[in-house]
Amino acid sequence: MEYHYPSRLLEKAVGEFAKLPGIGRKTALRLVLHLLRQDLESVNAFADAVKLLRKDIKYCSVCYNISDTDICHICSDKRRDGSVICVVENIQDVLAVENTQQFGGLYHVLGGVISPMDGIGPGDIEIDSLVNRVAAGNIKEVILALSSTMEGDTTNFYIYRKLSSFDVELSVIARGISVGDELEYTDEITLGRSILNRTPFERK
Repeated sequence: MEYHYPSRLLEKAVGEFAKLPGIGRKTALRLVLHLLRQDLESVNAFADAVKLLRKDIKYCSVCYNISDTDICHICSDKRRDGSVICVVENIQDVLAVENTQQFGGLYHVLGGVISPMDGIGPGDIEIDSLVNRVAAGNIKEVILALSSTMEGDTTNFYIYRKLSSFDVELSVIARGISVGDELEYTDEITLGRSILNRTPFERK
């Protein structure tokens, strides 16, 4: 359905909102009209938050999680078990695992998975930095918590090969998560149990 907008400013704003994932033009129009009903101070606060997010956001120099500082609050938390690393695909997966309240170690965010069809190879994601963290010592276990997809399994196996020469336990989350499921959409109870019931990684 093609909309005829009464204002070019409105049309431009709708076009920008519609670029967001999962947002069609109908939803974008509803969001823009909602902003128009707000007072200028609220709209300015919204705009400033988005601009500051893009301008000042950092990525943790240790685990590559999103952070306000060079080292994120998880990596700098002395109460966390620094000998255990949970390897995840993206930032959303960190949030999903944290919401289970079943994991007290550290993370390593790969920033993707190996996917030759999409032109993503091992050098395009944070695998070498993971190997360097393990090589530095003090790591006893690496938990592979990637989605149960072909790309996730391929990445698991590649990491297994890269870390197999180190004296570190490699485990994978239990398959309470259905094959093909994305980790971030898994309910907290299932995901929590999958982490607690993790099993040693075995070459298939």
